[in-house]
Amino acid sequence: MDIAVIGLGLIGGSVLRALAAAGHRVLGYDADPATRATARTAAARAPQAARWQVTGSIRDAVAAARVVVVAVPLPSVARVLDEIVTAGFTGLVTDVTSVKTPVRALVEERLGGHQRLAGYVGGHPMAGKETSGFAASDAGLFDGCAWVLCLEPGSTSLADWLDLAELFAGLGARVVPATADEHDRAVATISHVPHLLATALAAAAADPLAGVLAAGSFRDGTRVAATRPDLVAAMCGGNAAAVGPALDSVIEALQQARRALDAPDPIATLRPWLVPGHEMRANWPPTLGEPLDIPARPDVLLRLGRAGGWVRAVAPDRTTVTAVKPAAPDNL
Repeated sequence: MDIAVIGLGLIGGSVLRALAAAGHRVLGYDADPATRATARTAAARAPQAARWQVTGSIRDAVAAARVVVVAVPLPSVARVLDEIVTAGFTGLVTDVTSVKTPVRALVEERLGGHQRLAGYVGGHPMAGKETSGFAASDAGLFDGCAWVLCLEPGSTSLADWLDLAELFAGLGARVVPATADEHDRAVATISHVPHLLATALAAAAADPLAGVLAAGSFRDGTRVAATRPDLVAAMCGGNAAAVGPALDSVIEALQQARRALDAPDPIATLRPWLVPGHEMRANWPPTLGEPLDIPARPDVLLRLGRAGGWVRAVAPDRTTVTAVKPAAPDNL
């Protein structure tokens, strides 16, 4: 398949490498000339069967593409969509932005007014590192990761969704169906708020003694604080409507812990507060059931995602998908 990747940072660069390694013809573009040069040099050193091309413009990148992957930060998405429209692209657009509702709104604004020149399915691979840039990209980054593909009832083309599910499952990803709103609420809790907490914890450890004593719990709890501040600001600020309430819930929980420390017996008071979080983490990830074939229908796919399951493969006739879900009983 001919695919264009616009934006060659950590995620975009990894998408470029992974798609090329899977045998697709991939053209990449980045607004930064230095990044383009680095990506070209890396392509020349890659095995012949896994090479890609880097173009000098978005127009050149999308000219022959069937799918365009937008891999730029949220503040740059509108400009890239405008250039895709100007280039006359008529294929399928997806993205890897960490917040989905604002991107969906931009797509409706930018693409919807042009006789829907391109289809759109929002996406977000739940993979990354605290380092960034093309130099940190890795073709194996998505192996085993959850890759959300948004399925909006009544608007997302199921055929487009299944095409992308097959494409990204081919990279080793676990394709999770969800709506944009569901995605944004979920990642606010498990990704965006943790970035804020990690940054607060890291800033609180500025004392030299604390720094020399810091070990595993500090390392693990603050790893993502090394992420570039502008990326975290775009991620959390772009999802402010969901991050705000999620952060409020965590603050209230921490205030409960703070009050427990003032109790006559803080050890006994803290113990029940600690239990729910301990049990959740001790049982994560959940035990999985056996793979099963389910109908490739939007309602069934969304129930799969809500049950904590994902798509592993798409049947050739597109009528069913092979799904995996937690072993706990549900109504799927």
